[in-house]
Amino acid sequence: MQSRTAEKQSLFKIMKQPTKEFRVLSTVTDYTRFYGLPAPAHPLLTLIDLAACRNLPRVMTPVVQQLYTVSLKRNLKGQLFYGHQSYDFSEGVMVFLGPGQVFAVSETLDTSEISGWMLVFHPDLLLKYPLGKKIASYGFFSYELHEALHLSAREESLLDDILHGIQSEYEQPIDTFSQDVLVSQLEVLLNYANRFYHRQFLTRRTAEHDLLTRFEALLTTYFAEEGEQPLPTVQHFADELRVSPAYLSDMLRSLTGQTTQQHLHHGLIEKAKRLLLTTSLSINETAFQLGFEYPQYFTRLFKNKTGVTPAAFRFSAQ
Repeated sequence: MQSRTAEKQSLFKIMKQPTKEFRVLSTVTDYTRFYGLPAPAHPLLTLIDLAACRNLPRVMTPVVQQLYTVSLKRNLKGQLFYGHQSYDFSEGVMVFLGPGQVFAVSETLDTSEISGWMLVFHPDLLLKYPLGKKIASYGFFSYELHEALHLSAREESLLDDILHGIQSEYEQPIDTFSQDVLVSQLEVLLNYANRFYHRQFLTRRTAEHDLLTRFEALLTTYFAEEGEQPLPTVQHFADELRVSPAYLSDMLRSLTGQTTQQHLHHGLIEKAKRLLLTTSLSINETAFQLGFEYPQYFTRLFKNKTGVTPAAFRFSAQ
């Protein structure tokens, strides 16, 4: 398994692009101009028919987009680069990208048979609506591409119907109600995607339960280590499992009812109990052993999770 450093070096080698050649796409118009697409009919949103993009020249310059994209890609042959890894999208999948994410394509990407659609919208589209705050709760905008949404035929048809509604409104002349209607339809689309993602956690049981098993094994190994350790982080375990922190937490919540952070806290408390009962370490020394820089934080977490302080717990067991 490659380390994150090796993956990053590999990606940069493939791209052959210095950092200064990354393009930042800040507006929807920036996006359509950069990729040679038709000008947007709305200043904050555009809808792209991917089949119409088959003969467009490939743009190799990696980009950082300050936009949201929601896409359903079919028959895409080749690799896309995202973050530090590359992924193959020969299957039809749904992908969500949030602002600030790095994206590039390989030289061998074949779009000659691509179909599907893509929504590109600026965060300002949502500013005056509740969705502007709610969108942060959709974890899938932080997922890695290999955690894309695999749709059933029925689900794909349902989302296509919603997309047709958005397209119909998008093609209408803009009036005072246009943005209200577009945002409400977009929220319906995202709510269905959220439902389908949670279904995927349950129905793709082999892959998800394998991930759960590997997470539990890593957790057991981590807390079995002797001596001082840094505090465990969600990012550390996500990196070890090669998934995004958001995906790992959503998967664990669906299968176990607890987030990654809750699992880590449980492991910390169980190890703390063991140290308190089987060693002569002071409370402060126990805190340092567990990775806490400040013992008072350890005491606060322990009491929050158990209802008693570390000292009271040790005393009650004597």
